[in-house]
Formats: sequence, C-alpha cells, structure tokens
Amino acid sequence: MTAGMVAEALACARLGWPVFPCQPGGKEPATRHGFRDATTDPDQITSWWQRQPDANLAVATGAPGPDVLDVDQHGAAGSGYTALSRLKRAGLTEAASIVVGTPSGGLHIYFTGSHQPSGRLRHHHLDFRARGGYVLAPPSRAGGKPYRVQRHLPGSGGLDWAAVTELLAPDRTAATRPATPPAGDLRGLLSWVASLPPDGHNRNDGLFWAACRAAEVGDEAVLAGLAEAARTTGLAEREIRRTIASARRTAGLRPCPHEATRQAAS
Repeated sequence: MTAGMVAEALACARLGWPVFPCQPGGKEPATRHGFRDATTDPDQITSWWQRQPDANLAVATGAPGPDVLDVDQHGAAGSGYTALSRLKRAGLTEAASIVVGTPSGGLHIYFTGSHQPSGRLRHHHLDFRARGGYVLAPPSRAGGKPYRVQRHLPGSGGLDWAAVTELLAPDRTAATRPATPPAGDLRGLLSWVASLPPDGHNRNDGLFWAACRAAEVGDEAVLAGLAEAARTTGLAEREIRRTIASARRTAGLRPCPHEATRQAAS
C-alpha cells in the first residue's frame, strides 16, 4: 500500500478523526456509504488501503472530526480570499490549528470539530465542512496535484459559522431555517423551499441546506421534490441541478444515475 497515505490515515485516527478512502485522484467515496463508513479503527483503515493502495484519504468533518473552512479559488470567477481577510480582521479565524493548501490554489483551514451543520456562502466562495461533510486530507491528490499542509497554528478552538454568516451575508438570516425533521420525515422541507423569497441569495442557500439534510439520509424522493419546489421559486434549472449535486457530494452520496448520465453527455 502507499505507506504515506495509510500512515496519515492512521495518524488522523489517533487524533480521534474518523477517516475513509475516496477514489484515487478524486473526491468520490470509495466505500458504499461514504462518510458514514468513516472510522478510527486501525484494522479497518489498514484493510481499506491494502485493497486500494492509491485511494485518497478523506476525513469526516464535524465532531469528533474537525470543522474545516474551505476557501475556494475559482480563478477569474473569484475566490474566497477576500472574504477570508474580512474574517481575519474580525478575529473569527484565530482558533484555527492547521492550514492546508488545496490543488486548486485554495485553502482548508482546520478548527476543533462541532455539531454545527455544514454550510456554504456561494457568492463569497466559502464552504463550511462540519456535521455531515468531509474533506480530502494530505497527501491526497486531485487533478494530479496534492493537498499539502502549509502550516500549523497555535489555535485550538472552533469556528462560529453563524457569526461568519452574519458578518458576510446578513441577508441570509431572512430565510430562517426550520428545525431539522427526524430521518424519514423530511417532507416539510419541500414547502419551506417553495416558500423561499425570490430575491437575494436565500433561494440557492436554502435549497443547498435542505438538500444536504435529504442527502444525509439518502432520501431520493425528497431530493427530487426539492428540485421541483425550487423551480416554483424561479430558480434556474442549471442552478438547481448544480446545487443539489453539491449537496450530494457534501453528504457523501453518489450522483443519481440519470444525473450522472446527463453530466457525462454534457
């Protein structure tokens, strides 16, 4: 097996961070249930990489794993560095412990894990990987380029995502999220998404949050219903597909077959 990869996986496990393998060179889980299969058991970890030596290493985020601020770099389309500078000036990133450079030129900034849900500020090019999410960890590779630890920091605390959202996108608070329904009873999310106001970023952000909740339990019927509910708000079809696909990736759920076929043909 790749000695460096399994050694890092075992090192993460010793920190109490559950890990699992992803496909070589990519972000798609290599286990049936994605991040739900994540473990700190050294025998299971060793077995995974014996079977697939070149698998990437993924860490399940949210306690007991870390929370991770994903600062995207999209080139001409924008990056999250401007938003990150605002967070630093506000003192919201002082508790960070590790900074990892991503293959795209972005950053993964690690914090102590919490039970906060994952989130996204799309227009600020920031993602928050917490409960129900995962990130690739060094020395994983994507697009032929590695994830690398840039530096260790003295911090040992968490990131308050609600404070981040309040600072960068206060208008998002207009779409108050309902309490997460119990697994198997997510139909209330359909009417909530359908009621999102057509102005601002709330439609897209609300759809992403609701789709994450459905994807976390693998509820395909609710995911399809959320797409239909989003259409009634006037959200563009391409944006609906992209947002739901992003939620599926965040939750470690494989693309649905017809969507994967459509993407391969495009």
